Amino acid sequence: MPQTILTLSTRGQGLYEFTHQAEAFVSASGREEGLLTVFVRHTSCSLLIQENADPDVRTDLLAFFRRLVPPASDPDMGWIVHRAEGPDDMPAHIKAALTQVSIGIPVADGRLMLGTWQGLYLFEHRDRPHRREIVLHLST
Repeated sequence: MPQTILTLSTRGQGLYEFTHQAEAFVSASGREEGLLTVFVRHTSCSLLIQENADPDVRTDLLAFFRRLVPPASDPDMGWIVHRAEGPDDMPAHIKAALTQVSIGIPVADGRLMLGTWQGLYLFEHRDRPHRREIVLHLST
């Protein structure tokens, strides 16, 4: 079982933690050491390793990215050409380009080597709910 696909349902923009699913996958593999590669199969969301203790961190990250890349309907975004899928689509692509769609996490003693307050998150950049696929691949 070196690979699986997680499907996460989102409710719109936000950070959706899936650390426990990744830990369960590694545990079920029976492998003691390796590298977990996490890859999201979409262009309008991304992946983050971020603090999972204080929810204010997620609130502030969302606020920062909204300020950094506002919707295409914002007057400052008048230069955007790609508008076919709504005012949140091209900004979602920009946010995904600024973050990452793949993360590697070392595995030792059968556990993810995340820090005490670190969690794995899908970062949804679209306003509407979506079903997102995340590939987990464990290599030795």
